[in-house]
Amino acid sequence: MTRRISKKPSRGKANLTLLRRISDAEIARTSPPALADLPDDFWDEAAVIVPGPKQAISLRVDQDVLDWFRNSGPRYQSRMNGVLRSYMSAMRRRRPKTRARTA
Repeated sequence: MTRRISKKPSRGKANLTLLRRISDAEIARTSPPALADLPDDFWDEAAVIVPGPKQAISLRVDQDVLDWFRNSGPRYQSRMNGVLRSYMSAMRRRRPKTRARTA
């Protein structure tokens, strides 16, 4: 039996009843090809990371940047945060820690 899975975003709320009924075969059939050949130990060192609280700010960005993120779908602000976090992590790996300046 083939179930119809909605492509409409759920605003971050998963339908747990539906997810519990989906078989492993259906998950494999509907998964992106890039996930098909993951090694068995792929998730062995995975860790759950609980996001911390967010700080509301006012941020000025170029119009084309904002349009690009908005056009990529719902939760564009979360994706922008993810890009900034990725940049921050990369910069921390590249540069040695420096102490904050004191007056």
